[in-house]
Amino acid sequence: MPSAADAAFALGLADIKISSRHVQRIAGEIGSELIEQRDHKVAQQLRQELPVRVDDTPEVVAVEVDGGRLRTRAADCGPGVHQAQNKEDKLACLVSLKSDVSKEDPQPEPPPSFREPRRVQRLVQQMKGLSGDTPSEEAAEEKEPPPKQVKAKKIQGPQRQVRTCVASMAECHTFGPMVAAEAQERGFYQAKRRAYVGDGAAYNWSIHEEHFSDFEPITDFLHVLCYVYGAAWSVGETDEQRWSIYEKWMRACWQGDVVEVIEELNVCQVQVGVPPVGEKLNKKDPRRLVADALNYLGNNQNRMDYPRYRRQGLPITSSLVESLVGEFNARVKSRQKFWNRAEGGEIGGAEIILQLRAAFLSEDDRLARFFAERPGNPYHNRKVA
Repeated sequence: MPSAADAAFALGLADIKISSRHVQRIAGEIGSELIEQRDHKVAQQLRQELPVRVDDTPEVVAVEVDGGRLRTRAADCGPGVHQAQNKEDKLACLVSLKSDVSKEDPQPEPPPSFREPRRVQRLVQQMKGLSGDTPSEEAAEEKEPPPKQVKAKKIQGPQRQVRTCVASMAECHTFGPMVAAEAQERGFYQAKRRAYVGDGAAYNWSIHEEHFSDFEPITDFLHVLCYVYGAAWSVGETDEQRWSIYEKWMRACWQGDVVEVIEELNVCQVQVGVPPVGEKLNKKDPRRLVADALNYLGNNQNRMDYPRYRRQGLPITSSLVESLVGEFNARVKSRQKFWNRAEGGEIGGAEIILQLRAAFLSEDDRLARFFAERPGNPYHNRKVA
């Protein structure tokens, strides 16, 4: 439920009379126990004593890491919101997959959705809040793919099997071992094909280097698309020219020719001008858009061999964790929600709810297993089917 009050109301409909404060107390108790259990496993993992929990080692696995934003307030300051701050919650999606290995690239051409102006514009707006100028009605209609392309047979990528997740307000050096412990329990380190997918955030790749160095590092293609779209929209003079540049650069990245795109962006940077050192530019300034795309592609080009990843049956987007962020946000994020910050060694309210949400959204029945094994349960020590 979105809140303790909503949960109390829903339980009331089932003739279970309970106050929202009582719901909060129960949630706090269970969430704290989940945190204690998680930290114990992390300690075991750091001592290399954490056993693999699954019976069958998955064939293909992926770890995707991202972050969301939620609102916090200072604790113990009385009613209302005091010292409001936005804080990042870190999320990891660990998923077993089913896919085949191919000798040839199973999808050498980008999917139709990446070649439809309206859909691409919406995607960029959702992910980056940046879309350049809005394409005219004529340009959008003119550039829509022909029906044959839209109805082309869909290439099936890696299929999701079982998803589990890790969530915390912790810093990356603390969050990384949490993700590693979850991967260890699920036998991810023994899988034959392993991928680690992230965006350009530095902490994503520090976690990869420290805990998943033998996983194939893959830069999320959706973020690549957003950067080349923004740069293309800043250098083109007409809608048609901008879309043509975007399609060319996007297709080149999809096919692994990122060096070619970087070379053309370097020429564009000279044409529009180099961003002045120390000057803060508007997010739609052409100098900034081209420079941002150059930096992103330059920093990530070693993780952008998308044809090889597709041949190996690995995911090339972080769409699984992106959707997971939305599922967490449904519980922890809104204009009215402010979570008490952790101070003086105490556990913040957001951390507690994140553990409950992660257990609920994991697809391995861990919440039912936790309650079955919890002391005080009349069915304690009975195995969950």
